[in-house]
Amino acid sequence: MARIDPTARVEAGAKLGADVVIGPFCTVGPEVELGDGVELISHAVVTGATRIGARTRIHPFAVIGGPPQALRHAGGESRVEVGADCTLREGVTINGGSDFGGGVTHVGERCFLMAGSHVAHDCHVGDEVIFANNATLGGHCEVGDKVFLGGQCGVHQFVRIGEQSIVGGMTGIEHDVIPFGSALGARAQLGGLNLVGLKRRGFSRDAIHALRRAYRQLFFGPGTLAERVEQVAAAFPDDANVGKIVAFLRAGTKRRITVPRGLDEV
Repeated sequence: MARIDPTARVEAGAKLGADVVIGPFCTVGPEVELGDGVELISHAVVTGATRIGARTRIHPFAVIGGPPQALRHAGGESRVEVGADCTLREGVTINGGSDFGGGVTHVGERCFLMAGSHVAHDCHVGDEVIFANNATLGGHCEVGDKVFLGGQCGVHQFVRIGEQSIVGGMTGIEHDVIPFGSALGARAQLGGLNLVGLKRRGFSRDAIHALRRAYRQLFFGPGTLAERVEQVAAAFPDDANVGKIVAFLRAGTKRRITVPRGLDEV
């Protein structure tokens, strides 16, 4: 049975799972669905067509499901999906999708969004992603699994950030970041691979060395980037981790790739 503080406002039509807790002065809109064990601690707003996964905790002054901050949005479909076992700390904002960008903003499971962080319209965030304080995504961004976004970093709209990469604090991300990469600087450059993250997640010495060899060949070898991608694919045909970088680069969009210091473009 849900426990709802008498000062909270839960609109008719909201769907509440088992053992939901809604604390003082929270607001839950009529199209909201809260999974089993979700907790809104106090002063949280969940609005719009928003679904919150089981056991996710939402801290004070977070606003989840507000309309997209996009002038082109004409009032069409706008949804938010947040996975299970997430923590959304104080002042987190997640905007609904836009009617010109797919209509859905998605945050995966077991994510930790620290105070003041922001997920803009039509973003898709993977599982086990960490946003440090005030990390922000522009619209239409894609963030892979197990990414760490440093405090006060800003990610430009339509940027892709590959899985298990790390973005340094106060870093501005203008271009795509490869899986397993480490991006830092006022205007981001690659500082190598996310070696600390790889070691913490149990990657073997051989696996890390293979990624380092592939990285050097991709960014410091002869020829164009497109040529080097195919050379790396041929050199590491059975390496699943290198294959993820190759697939990411092959699927590139109009955005350039964030490159190492000293390289203007590859």
